[in-house]
Order: sequence, then C-alpha cells, then structure tokens
Amino acid sequence: MKLNIKAFALTCGIFWGLAIFMLTWWVIAFEKAGEDSLSLLMIYPGYSVTPIGSLIGMAEGFVDMLIGGAIFAWLYNKLSTCKKES
Repeated sequence: MKLNIKAFALTCGIFWGLAIFMLTWWVIAFEKAGEDSLSLLMIYPGYSVTPIGSLIGMAEGFVDMLIGGAIFAWLYNKLSTCKKES
C-alpha cells in the first residue's frame, strides 16, 4: 500500500500545529505558565507560552511536521516498493 505523500504531510502538519496551539493554551489556562513549561517546544524560534507564542508555535510546528510527514511518507513508499521487488 502506498501513502499519498501530500495528504499524509498535510495531516501531520495540521495535527502537530493544532497540538502545539492547544497544549500552549492548556498550560496558559490551567497551569499558570512558567518559563520551564513546555520547555521541549522551545526548539522553535520565537515560541513562548503566551497567546502570540501559541500562534508562532502553531505555524512553525505545521511547517516542521509538513516536511517531516512528507519525508516519512516518501521513505515509506520507497521502502515498501523495494520490499515488493525482492
């Protein structure tokens, strides 16, 4: 079975972008965000646990996983084709 690269990449990008956005707002609403909250997401330049930071993180996360999802789907298709030929 081959994956549709565009659809898979878009799905990954939307999912990860919305996940960062909602997680940031969850921390803002319920945990009174500190500097150490969501420190793993600080790899994105400009991201912070703020309303503007949630939008920046959503955009950067979308692009990040769009590219990552496309690479994963492409690699999956290549490896599954090689397996069938053997």
